[in-house]
Amino acid sequence: MAKIVVLGAGMIGNAMALDLAGEHQVTAVDINKRSLERIRKANSSVETELFNLKENDDYNDLLSEFDLVVCAVPGFMGFETLKKILNAKKPVVDISFFPENCFDLDYLAKKNDVFAIADCGVAPGMSNVILGHIDSTMEVKKYECLVGGLPIKREWPFNYKAPFSPIDVIEEYTRPARYVENGELVVRAALSDCELMEIKRVGTLEAFNTDGLRTLIHTMDHIPNMKEKTLRYPGHAEYIGVLLKSGFFSTQEMEVEGMAFRPIDVTARILKDNWKLKQSDEEFTVLRITIEGDRNGKQKRYIYRMLDHGCQQSKTSSMARTTGYTATAIANYVLQNKPESGVLAPETIGAQEGAYAYVLDYLKSRGVDYRIEEFTLD
Repeated sequence: MAKIVVLGAGMIGNAMALDLAGEHQVTAVDINKRSLERIRKANSSVETELFNLKENDDYNDLLSEFDLVVCAVPGFMGFETLKKILNAKKPVVDISFFPENCFDLDYLAKKNDVFAIADCGVAPGMSNVILGHIDSTMEVKKYECLVGGLPIKREWPFNYKAPFSPIDVIEEYTRPARYVENGELVVRAALSDCELMEIKRVGTLEAFNTDGLRTLIHTMDHIPNMKEKTLRYPGHAEYIGVLLKSGFFSTQEMEVEGMAFRPIDVTARILKDNWKLKQSDEEFTVLRITIEGDRNGKQKRYIYRMLDHGCQQSKTSSMARTTGYTATAIANYVLQNKPESGVLAPETIGAQEGAYAYVLDYLKSRGVDYRIEEFTLD
C-alpha cells in the first residue's frame, strides 16, 4: 500500500481518487470544498485537504509524506503545477493535458531524481501505450487515432457536453494541429480537414484535426504517417468555427463601457452552462486506433476499438473512467516497476515488457474494454 495524493478533485480527479483508494492510502487536494465533500461522501477513507494549487508556489509541505502524486488539474495550470511537483522532488502521473512541451521539464525531473509520466489519459494516454507496445514489435508505417466524448442526447446547436473546463476544450479548438505525413511534420489549423466517419456501434460522426499527437511527434519520429482527429456529431465543427472566426475565442483585451475583458473568458463562461455535463446526462467515449506496418515481412493492420458508456451505479462518466482509470493503471504499474528518472511519455511505458498487458487488464477489470482486430494486408 502506497500513500498517494491526487491534485484536483473534479470529475476525473474524483474517479481516480476513489479508484486508487481500493488499494492505497489516498488524499485528495482541491480548492473546491464541494468537490472534496463529494469524495468523502463516496468513500470516507479518502482524506481531503483544502489547498490553492494555483496560488501557492511551494508544494514541499503539502507533498512531503506521499510516495506518488497524481495530477488532475485543468490544462491552463498544468505545466506550472507539474513544475512545482518536481521541485518538491516527488514522482508524478499527470493527466492535465497542458499546451506546453512536457519534455521542457525533463532536466528538472532528472536533477531531482524523480519521474513524471505525462499525458496519461485516454488519447493521448492509452492510445500512446498501445502504439508504444506495437512499435516495439514491428516497423510501424501508419498510425491514426480517432477519439471523442459525446452526450447520447443531442441538443442544438453544439450537440456536445464537456466533462472538462470549457477553456480547456476551447484550447483544443484554437491550438494549431500537428500531424506527420510522409515523414514531414504538417501544421494545420484545428478543426481543419473535417470529414464524416462511420464508427461501429455509434454511427456517423465528423472527425477534424486537433493537436493530439503531442509527445508522439518527439518519441515516434521514425513513423512516417501519424494523425489524430477529434470526433463530434456532424455540424459541431461548423458552429465552433463561426465562434472562432467571429473573435469569440480572442485572448486580446477589449473594452465595453469602460470595462475591460477578454472575449474568450466571456465565451467560456457562457459555454460552461451550455456544455455542463450533469450527473444525470448519459454520455459515451469512443476511440478507434488504426496501426499499420511491417511485421516479419508481412504487412499488418491492427484496429483497436473502445466504446464506454460510463457506470450508472457509481455515477462515473465514461470520460472519467476511460481517462482516469488509464492514469490509475499507470500509477499502479510504476509503483511496482519504478521507471527511470525524467519526464516520460505513455508510449515509453507501453514499450516496457508487461506494461501494455497490465494496463489493458486493469481497464478491463473496471469494464473499460478494448476490442482488437488483426489483419494481414498482403
